[in-house]
Amino acid sequence: MKTNKSVFFIVFFLIIAFAASTVFGVRNQYGDLTTVYIKGLKDIRQGIDIQGGVDVTFGPADGVDATKEQLEAVQEVMKSRLVTLGINDYEVYMDENNDKVIVRFPWQTGETDFDPTAAVKELGDTAKLQFRKGFVYTSDVDDDGNTTITPGGAVILEGTDVEEAYVSQERDDNGGLTGNFSVSLELKDSGKEAFATATGEAVAKNSEYLDVNGSNSNYVISIWMDTNCISYPSVNAQISDGRAVITGNFDYDGAKALADKINGGALPFNLTTESFSSITSSMGNGALKIMMTAGVIALVLIMIYMIVLYRLPGFVAAVALLGQVAGTLAVISGWFGFEDSNTLTIPGIAGIILAIGMGVDCNIITGERIKEELNTGKSLDASLKAAYKRSFTSILDGNMTVIIVSIILMGAFGVSSSFFAKLLSFLFRWFGVSTEGTIFSFGFTLLTGVIFNFIMGVLASRLMLTSLSKFKCFQNRKLYGGAEK
Repeated sequence: MKTNKSVFFIVFFLIIAFAASTVFGVRNQYGDLTTVYIKGLKDIRQGIDIQGGVDVTFGPADGVDATKEQLEAVQEVMKSRLVTLGINDYEVYMDENNDKVIVRFPWQTGETDFDPTAAVKELGDTAKLQFRKGFVYTSDVDDDGNTTITPGGAVILEGTDVEEAYVSQERDDNGGLTGNFSVSLELKDSGKEAFATATGEAVAKNSEYLDVNGSNSNYVISIWMDTNCISYPSVNAQISDGRAVITGNFDYDGAKALADKINGGALPFNLTTESFSSITSSMGNGALKIMMTAGVIALVLIMIYMIVLYRLPGFVAAVALLGQVAGTLAVISGWFGFEDSNTLTIPGIAGIILAIGMGVDCNIITGERIKEELNTGKSLDASLKAAYKRSFTSILDGNMTVIIVSIILMGAFGVSSSFFAKLLSFLFRWFGVSTEGTIFSFGFTLLTGVIFNFIMGVLASRLMLTSLSKFKCFQNRKLYGGAEK
C-alpha cells in the first residue's frame, strides 16, 4: 500500500470533522423552526433506564375474553412495533388473569413537557388491520377545494394474513432508480387465495367503467385501521402470488410510515388504552451523567496510556479510537441518514465500551508487532508493512468471534422481519425467537463498534502511520518503540 505524506492530514482531519459533526450535528435555526441536516448526539433516543418514559395498560375492546395465545400475539406485535419505531428499550408483559398487556417505553429525547397521550401515540396505532374490497366514492369539490373520499366494502384479509410490508424504490423504464418510493407487500398462504379473488374482481369491475349513483367511483382494495382508512390503492392487475406493490408518489418517510402501520397491525382483536402514567427519570439522568463523565475520562486516560506506551503508533491509535467511538454514536443517532435514531440504553452503552476494549486490543497487537519487527533489524518501512500484515490475522480472528455473537443476539432478539432474524431463521425456528430490545441494543452497538474498529483501527490507522513515516522528523525508530540503529 503506497501512501504519501498528505494522507495523514486528510485522514486525520476527516476523523476530527466526523467526530465533531457526530457530537454537535449540523442544523439551522430560523426563528422557532429548526432544520436538521446531520443528526448529532442530542438526536439519540435515550432508553427508559436513562430518561424515563410511559407506562401503558392495554386491554381488549368490546368485552372480548382474550385467550393466552391472543395475549401473547399482542405482546409480540407490541414488541415489533416498538423496535420498528427505533425504541429498543422497553418492557412488555401480560396479565393473563385480567386480560391486560402492559407496555413501558421511553419518551422522546429532550422532551421536558411530558404528555402521556402523545407518548402513547408514539407506540403506534393499536387498531385492528383489515383489507377490504369495494368502491371508493368521490364527492364533488367543496368551496375550499377539498374532495371527500369514502372507501368501503367487505373484509377480505386480516392483519394476521400479512407476512411483511417493506419500502422499495421505484424504477423507470430503463431500470434506473427514481425519486419515488413504494410499499411492497407479501401475504401469507392464508391470504393469497382471497387476495387473488378480490384483485381479479377489481380488475373486472373497473374495466366496465361503472358509475354508481352518479358519483365518480373506482373499485379498490382499501387498508383500514379500525374505522380509519390508511390507504386505498387501485388495482391494475390480478395478483395471485400474494406479492403486491402499493404506489402513490410516496417519499421514503411516507412509504415507511405505511409499511410500519401494516406490519404493526396484526392484532387478534381491537385494543383500548385503559391507563397510562409517566415514569420518573431522575435516577436514570444521574446515572447517564456519571457514565458519560466516566466514559470521557476513561477514553482520555486510554489515549494517554497508548501514547506513552507506544509513542507515535499510540498517537495514531488514539485518533483511531476517537473515530471508532464517533462512528458508533453516528449510527445510533442516525447521522448517516439511511435509518432513524436508535435507542441508547445502558446495555447499549456497555456494548460501546466492550467495542472500545476490542479497539484498544487491536492497536496493542499492532503496536507490539511494530516493536518486534523493528527489533529484528528491519527498516522502518519494512517493519510497518510486516507488522500490519501479521497482526491482521489475530485482529480478524478476535473481532470475528464478537461479530458472530452480535449477529446471533440481533437475530434471536430482534424483530422477526429484520435482516439477521431472516438470515438465521433456519436456526431459530426450532426453538423460537423473542423480541427483547435491551439485548438487541447491546448486540447492535457491539456489532457497530467492531465494524468501525476495522475501519478506524486497521485501515485508517495504517494509512496515518504509514504516511507519518514518510516525514524525516518521524523516521526515528524510537518513536515506534524500537531501538535506534
